[in-house]
Amino acid sequence: MTDPLDRATFHARRWLDSLPDRPVGATATARDLRAALSGPLPETGRDAAAIIDDLATHAEPGLHANAGGRFFGWVMAGSLPSALAADWLVSAWDQNAGMFTVAPAASMIEEIAGEWLKQLFDLPQTSSFAFTTGCQMAHVTALAAARHGVLQKAGWNAENDGLFGAPRIRILTSENRHRSLDSAIRHLGLGQASMTDVAINPMGDMRADDLARHLAEWEGPTIVCLNAADLNVGTFDDFRTLIPMAQAAGAWVHVDGAFGLFARTSDRLKHLTDGIDFADSWSTDGHKWLNVPYDCGFAIVRDSEAHRAALSLSAAYLSPSLDVRDPTDWNLELSRRARSVPVYAALQELGRQGVADLVDRSCAYCAAIVNGIGALPNARALNDPILNQGLVRFEHEGASAEENDAFTDEIIRRVNEKGKAFFSGTTWQGQRVMRVSVVSWRTNEGDVARTIAAVRKALTEDG
Repeated sequence: MTDPLDRATFHARRWLDSLPDRPVGATATARDLRAALSGPLPETGRDAAAIIDDLATHAEPGLHANAGGRFFGWVMAGSLPSALAADWLVSAWDQNAGMFTVAPAASMIEEIAGEWLKQLFDLPQTSSFAFTTGCQMAHVTALAAARHGVLQKAGWNAENDGLFGAPRIRILTSENRHRSLDSAIRHLGLGQASMTDVAINPMGDMRADDLARHLAEWEGPTIVCLNAADLNVGTFDDFRTLIPMAQAAGAWVHVDGAFGLFARTSDRLKHLTDGIDFADSWSTDGHKWLNVPYDCGFAIVRDSEAHRAALSLSAAYLSPSLDVRDPTDWNLELSRRARSVPVYAALQELGRQGVADLVDRSCAYCAAIVNGIGALPNARALNDPILNQGLVRFEHEGASAEENDAFTDEIIRRVNEKGKAFFSGTTWQGQRVMRVSVVSWRTNEGDVARTIAAVRKALTEDG
């Protein structure tokens, strides 16, 4: 009988080997995938190896090749070789990485990898940390600690007494925030109405004068959420000014650093994050710039007591580990994948300098793509990338804004349909634009040239 693991290895290697030449975007429609994959629940079992063969055959047309070097949609990377291989081990080991007594090696790897991350980001080494599914759940984790911290100062224990009757928390956020913050705040029971938008400057960073105005208008518990690189042009808030201002007013400061926190690893870019280390909590993703498999995020919290008070649990059947770290004390999950193992492997494969090189290389390729496309006829670069995010708009001379919006979306569609590269679109400052986001370790100079050529060809096609 054929071993299903052998078949999975075969299909995985074939997929990885095909990345340089296969269509970058998925080619199957929802109807195609439903027809290929659906059917009645089987009454009897099937051969495991045959199931793996069928899965690979039927699912692959519906997969984006975001693990390759020419996928520039959203902010999605691939997986480093060691991280992918380590993730295979995680599945084979099948450990429940919630407590040391349940998964000793997995818990110890998480403890070590978390310490390495604090060193990598040059954040306070006494901070606590949690491994999460991604930045969204890292927000939930960090903001749960923030909720505990600001309410404790107001004389309220949210974990014991709940939120009914609690002092109202006001949350000051940038107009330019990622909406995963909204989701986190709703899930924590703080409510959308607790959020107040602070005005931004033209490039998207928070205005200090407007933050000062909002802080002066409220004396109750306050959380301020700042950006380390927005999704459109990579703008950073002015941490040196905003963090002391907020903390002087008694606020907890949380930083959304989904990918921008990685600027701290680069000597060339670290100045963009000056002052960020004085915040109270930080969130970032592992499955973006660190190039580990989905899913992986990190929450780091300066006040470890607030962090643990907000997240830890106890029960008669759980035996706490007295001299080692229990992951479940620091995040929302008790049953959880050992997602720190690929991180541990990736940090060893790259080292501190390798992470910095990956960040610098991605930023250089982003600038090359944005400027290369922007030099084409009927294309305009909207920013000179300071990080790894850029915007391009496609325009016909004399056309209306609405017509150029449609033209921009059409060029994105043409490029993606041909399969030589993949981009996503968005609306920025009222106009449709194409986003360029570079985070993959696989992207190289050849990918940059092929991408610019793909856009050039799309621009010369008849509409």
